[in-house]
Amino acid sequence: MSPSSRSRRRTHILRILLALLLLALLVFVAWAVIIPSPTPEALAALSSDAQVAVETGPWLIMRPLAAQPGTGLILYPGGRVDARAYAPAARAIAAHGYFVAIVPMPLNLAVLGADRAQAVIDAHPEITRWAIGGHSLGGAMAAQFAYQHPDQISGLVLWAAYPSSANDLSESALQVTSISGTLDGLSTPAKIEASRPLLPPSAQWVVIEGGNHAQFGWYGAQAGDAPATIDREEQQQRIVEASVELLDRVRLAP
Repeated sequence: MSPSSRSRRRTHILRILLALLLLALLVFVAWAVIIPSPTPEALAALSSDAQVAVETGPWLIMRPLAAQPGTGLILYPGGRVDARAYAPAARAIAAHGYFVAIVPMPLNLAVLGADRAQAVIDAHPEITRWAIGGHSLGGAMAAQFAYQHPDQISGLVLWAAYPSSANDLSESALQVTSISGTLDGLSTPAKIEASRPLLPPSAQWVVIEGGNHAQFGWYGAQAGDAPATIDREEQQQRIVEASVELLDRVRLAP
């Protein structure tokens, strides 16, 4: 084979590899952005009322109107879940007197925007105590942010989530609550239980009997999950109660 033939062959192979790489990238982007729509209940929670002001923009912000809060919660969505799917829970938490910001993620994957909480903190100096949390992958990335910013974060709430072994919070002074469902097919009870050594001994563990993975938000069913034996409203009430209790501890801590 002549040198010119070898060069043409290499060029042809490179073009094929580039085309395959581009195709893989397009498939990945499509997988990330084609996601379930929020339910009507989630979309209805995006309107302000006499209790909670809702702001849309780079973040979904829920702000109580009765008083100026000094404690806030930053929420990271689960992987491939629309941020708006968490609006009902965020709104209910805000109605208890707390600032809540839901942070949309690049390609709907919190692993691509784990540091996005920083911009929320910088934009709201009126909030003097911060908790962070999230659902599933969002919770894992929230734990990473808390691990990396102990001077800024006072609390962590995990919704069907757990930290990675690289983010060991067992000796942290954080207020922590882990909320999980007994029928979660993704963040299974065994996985949640295995995360205990990574969280402080003072962590609170809230287990929702009959709860599953998808009912931590309002976006319908989820592949790989098990059917819940309680309705979404009941599971959401338990999630809100436990999250508010975590925020109460953050607010009242010395």
